[in-house]
Amino acid sequence: MEKKKPSQKKTLKKLWGYLKNYKVFVFFSVVMAAFTVAGSLYVPIMVGKAIDCIVGKNQVDFHNITRILIRIAMIVATTGIAQWIMNICNNRITFHVTRDIRNDAIEQIEILPLKYIDGHSYGDIVSRVIADVDQFADGLLMGFTQFFTGVITIFGTLGFMFSIHFVIALLVVCLTPISLFAARFIANHTYSMFRLQSETRGEQTSLVEEMIEGQKVVKAFGYESTAIERFDEINGRLQKCSLRAIFYSSLTNPCTRFVNSLVYASVAFSGALTVLTGSLSVGQLSCLLSYANQYTKPFNEISGVITELQNAFACASRIFELIEETPQVPEPKNAIDLQNVEGNVRLDHVNFSYHPDQKLIEDFNLDVQPGQRVAIVGPTGCGKTTIINLLMRFYDVDQGKILVDDTDIRQITRGSLRSSYGMVLQDTWLKTGTVRENITLGNDGYTDEKIIAAAKEAHSYSFIKKMPKGLDTVITEDGAGMSQGQKQLLCITRVMLNVPSMLILDEATSSIDTRTELKIQNAFAKMMKGRTSFIVAHRLSTIQNADIILVMKDGKIIEKGNHETLLKQNGFYAKLYQSQFVN
Repeated sequence: MEKKKPSQKKTLKKLWGYLKNYKVFVFFSVVMAAFTVAGSLYVPIMVGKAIDCIVGKNQVDFHNITRILIRIAMIVATTGIAQWIMNICNNRITFHVTRDIRNDAIEQIEILPLKYIDGHSYGDIVSRVIADVDQFADGLLMGFTQFFTGVITIFGTLGFMFSIHFVIALLVVCLTPISLFAARFIANHTYSMFRLQSETRGEQTSLVEEMIEGQKVVKAFGYESTAIERFDEINGRLQKCSLRAIFYSSLTNPCTRFVNSLVYASVAFSGALTVLTGSLSVGQLSCLLSYANQYTKPFNEISGVITELQNAFACASRIFELIEETPQVPEPKNAIDLQNVEGNVRLDHVNFSYHPDQKLIEDFNLDVQPGQRVAIVGPTGCGKTTIINLLMRFYDVDQGKILVDDTDIRQITRGSLRSSYGMVLQDTWLKTGTVRENITLGNDGYTDEKIIAAAKEAHSYSFIKKMPKGLDTVITEDGAGMSQGQKQLLCITRVMLNVPSMLILDEATSSIDTRTELKIQNAFAKMMKGRTSFIVAHRLSTIQNADIILVMKDGKIIEKGNHETLLKQNGFYAKLYQSQFVN
């Protein structure tokens, strides 16, 4: 069932949860906005009084005019200072709130279950945290800068107009709903369009990120034209929804300007007639016309702000969706820190599936004694890597339990559980930094002698010493300039440096040449002595010495035993073995 999209009210409520941390700045922003508006609205009154000091030829009260002009200058200066303070407050609010939202988003990503990360494209997540928050910041800043002053200006001008002439002010109020109806119509249509625009932009970012990251694969398989077609299709949808959003938002200016002109013309016409009757002075009419212009101007600005806020709310709703995603199951307060691990691992009636309607692992049972080497083999998609993910608690079981040293891993802290395993995966992971930092993962407690010894054991030192600066050579996140085998050897060196209580080797030598693989297998054999080890392999030659070989198919163990026993059974394992070694 499709997830219900949040309403603007809910988004606004969540936004207030961030704004209330900066109530002092909000308060000063509103107060300074009031000062700014009050100053700008008081000036027309002073101008009107100055005009009324000019009665006719040679009948000009220069003394009063000079006094009024000095007062106007003081008001303008005070208004400018108030506006400067207001802008400082608005900027602090905006950038503090966006900083807090990004911090919460990153913290949330860190505690989200892998099921969520695997189920969403990385590009879309990045787009929410970066592009959507930027769009939201622009809308929020414009809202604080123009929305408050606009609203106060509207009510302020009405108050002054009512104090000058009640009937003319009432006429302005009667024409106001036209602007409100136009603004509401535009707002209702632009929100959905801007949200769709934001979602499509996230989809486009995801594709670009995928194509750049996999550029070698794209070129190797001649996927360029298909990638361009996919991009053009998404770009076309983005163009359509963007044009519709821009169309509705572009209605703002002509609609509000029409109403502005209507209000101004009504005030001018009715005011002129009133001046002729003698119940209104020319200075007061000038003041009313100035107020009519100031009264209608905020509607034009607010309508534009509302349009921008629709975009901001659409982006905010997407980032709030990420922040409010259900995090991984929290650790119990009395969670145990694993220490002095013996290595007894037991899977008791485990059931697991990535999707509720697609069962993968059903009633899985396994009892591994300390120091045993367990190999897991089977066809692609049978659940081999899933078992590893469950052992490391990257995913939680749906039913049953996994125990380490007779303790349910859900009662163990994730940090101590995962630090008890040493992992070498088929997919290598490197970060931008020196070779030393990539091997030690930033731990300064290792001497160069220990690092070099581990590198020699992993057979990676032969190419490390040939690098320009050896261990201090800086490598990039994707290991540019290094072969896949060299990157995998660096990952193996990590485990060789700090051998934990248990080992997980998931196609650990898949990218390494046969000669080096034989040497590393010997090093692994030494390392695995006395340590519980789980080995996932497609090359059956690497697991012949395993104590237990689990043959999996469709999430279940169909055969179990050592290499010789399974060959004698002449079952699925025997056929798999013969397909690799018998011509």
